[in-house]
Amino acid sequence: MDTLSYKTLTPNAQEVKREWVVIDATDQHLGRLCSKVAKILRGKNKPSYSPFVECGDYVIIVNAEKIVLTGKKMTDRIYYSYTGYPGGQREATAETLLKKSFNKHLKAGKHPLFLHVMKGMLPKNRLGRKIINNLFVYNGPNHPHEAQAPKVLDINSIK
Repeated sequence: MDTLSYKTLTPNAQEVKREWVVIDATDQHLGRLCSKVAKILRGKNKPSYSPFVECGDYVIIVNAEKIVLTGKKMTDRIYYSYTGYPGGQREATAETLLKKSFNKHLKAGKHPLFLHVMKGMLPKNRLGRKIINNLFVYNGPNHPHEAQAPKVLDINSIK
């Protein structure tokens, strides 16, 4: 019996083929959209998934201002952040985070509401901090990543 034929092959960072994907967030629920995007960012939708390798795709979310939050989550749900200093705990609602996203001083493609939700769905380690940089969120239908030739992905087709 040949025992070498039973080896499990794990991909390394050089072997992984990564793509650019555009997702339209129009009339999508925030949590459901972000959980599907987290699978794409981690690479769980690929057969060559490995939990310790960055094997996911780059994701561009457009029309972020048209997301849906059910019930009173827009005004009543509170998102916390901490500056690292005593008394530095900050509170914000989804409504205020969406207003912040229209601020021109924010880094391009870094939407505060989406980043806060996505960080909760990714691993809390070096790999998670690296993966979150592969997410780009824009309020309008336009994005500056046309040179990468991203393919449009229907988020409703992903389970």
